[in-house]
Amino acid sequence: MAASDDDGALLQRVLDKARRAGAESADALVVHATAISHAQRLGQVERLEREEAHDLGLRVFIGHRQAIVSSTDFAGGALDELVERAVAMARAVPEDSYCGLADPAQIAREIPDLDALDPEEPSTELLIERARACEAAARAVPGTTNSEGAEASWSSSRIAVAASNGFSGSYAGSRHSLGVAILAGEGLAMERDYDFSSAVYGSDLRDPEEVGRSAGEKAVRRLKPRKPKTGRVPIVLDPRVANSLLRSFAGAITGTAIARGTSFLKDKRGEQVFAKGLQVIDDPHRARGLRSKPFDAEGLATGRRALIEDGVLTGWLLDLASARQLGLPPTGNASRGVSGPPGPSASNLYLAPGTRSPQALIGEIEEGFYVTEMMGMGANGVTGDYSRGASGFWIEKGELAYPVSEATVAGNLKTMFLNLTPADDLVLRYGTDSPTVRIDGMTVAGA
Repeated sequence: MAASDDDGALLQRVLDKARRAGAESADALVVHATAISHAQRLGQVERLEREEAHDLGLRVFIGHRQAIVSSTDFAGGALDELVERAVAMARAVPEDSYCGLADPAQIAREIPDLDALDPEEPSTELLIERARACEAAARAVPGTTNSEGAEASWSSSRIAVAASNGFSGSYAGSRHSLGVAILAGEGLAMERDYDFSSAVYGSDLRDPEEVGRSAGEKAVRRLKPRKPKTGRVPIVLDPRVANSLLRSFAGAITGTAIARGTSFLKDKRGEQVFAKGLQVIDDPHRARGLRSKPFDAEGLATGRRALIEDGVLTGWLLDLASARQLGLPPTGNASRGVSGPPGPSASNLYLAPGTRSPQALIGEIEEGFYVTEMMGMGANGVTGDYSRGASGFWIEKGELAYPVSEATVAGNLKTMFLNLTPADDLVLRYGTDSPTVRIDGMTVAGA
């Protein structure tokens, strides 16, 4: 859709001011955001907040110099000051030969409707009831003893972008979220777990009682954990932690990392990176997707891409600057906020499901580790070395035998990707999603 009348007029006014002040070209975006959040613990309200924000960002270019400024004040005098500051900064900063707007021939001409906005704003009473039902269901699970609380929230945003190259567009999105963290056991033998649900439409949220019951059952299952044996064994990653591998993958194929030579995948385009048969998809046009967008932050068209096809890495996530640096066409993956330059990122990213059930993948394992939670940020984007704290369940003779904590799993992402087998249980619920996956030959150690 074209930018709304009010936003479009505001952005055009800012761009006109920038050109009159000496900018050779410019782009601007305005973001309107509204959010309501509620938190309660043990049935008592702890927080109920509503926030509304309106932000404008302006980027101006003079030659190969760019500057970015932002403001929450849309009054005429404030906009004049914003423009003057941006142009003065652009005259003073060092040159960047890769910065600049898209050529008019590159900009998006058709902007699809992605059904990304729930038109109904939930009442505060509904959010309170969602959190209450969720926590009550978690506390009702036998063996649970305390609660860290439940939260329910809703947010909505509208983003409009315009540029002096002729691009103008806007889109809106919403998100409903619900979650609870619950404890089981007593004293030093307590264990914690959680569950949550997020969706564009409130009607697509999981039932609050189901979310709460799931969190309570997970916490109770973790009681009386043991430290694992040390050795090389297969591990199986629950979907809520398996998606972290995709985040590491996405970070390694951004154009900025490739251009700087700081990625363990920098020389792997066109080569086998995952096991044969596997696909990793980035789909910004998924209806009701949590990260869907009809165009990118530089006004380029977006579209579904297979980043991994039959295990082969097909290309990078590129914005205009990194594409120019690498001598490649941009891929429509630019994202940005109001106060910074664009950078490449994925949208709705997922590993395509396999053909076997999680039970089948676990059933073949004589001894291994089923991981349900990970701690720390132990993935090295330069080397691929991987080491993270983990907890879950030990596998013996194809069955989950007992809970495990104080463990470390280690390997290297290059070999992990090549030895990865996905199950058939993909559910698109986080924005970055994976089915259950099995990885053979990782090192597991007791802490």
